[in-house]
Amino acid sequence: MIDVALVHYPVVDKNGRLIAAALTPTDLHDLARSARTYGVERLWIVTPLKDQQRLAQRMLGFWQKGVGAEYNPNRGQALDLIRIAADLDGAVAGLRDLVSRDPLLWGTCARQGQGRLGLGRAREMLGGERPVLLLFGTAWGLAPEVLDRCDHILAPLEGAGEYNHLSVRSAAAVMLDRLVGRCEGDEHEHHY
Repeated sequence: MIDVALVHYPVVDKNGRLIAAALTPTDLHDLARSARTYGVERLWIVTPLKDQQRLAQRMLGFWQKGVGAEYNPNRGQALDLIRIAADLDGAVAGLRDLVSRDPLLWGTCARQGQGRLGLGRAREMLGGERPVLLLFGTAWGLAPEVLDRCDHILAPLEGAGEYNHLSVRSAAAVMLDRLVGRCEGDEHEHHY
């Protein structure tokens, strides 16, 4: 079982300073659609900012019960996965309450580092006794204190060149595909 958390605090800015990032409706829509496509159980939106929590609730209401629900029911199905938590502890507790087990925390980071868990090995580890809460950071990534809490930090995605600054929604989609997606021709063989 895998849940995803989009963490808006604590994250860092481009200078490494600790910040709370603003919620982006496009991130919520696109991440929810990726989560639904790849069988993610829940998408946790983590922000301590009350105005950002209200914005998320308002958006969800529009697509789940309002005019948007009639206009595009598929969007509402994807957004049904969203849960809002004030902090990472709240997301962990919420998941624990639902499944009666402490989740493993798997962090993501665009930077190389010692001891990163390769995606092939991570794929093999999914489906164990404990659920996985896969953490994505907004802004310039998860704060060091969040990464320090993680049971594993996944190896970063690597493109064709030196440039490495995907949007969080793009990185999440690629990561989910590599972790739980089916590969054409051989649904279990991935080389990561």
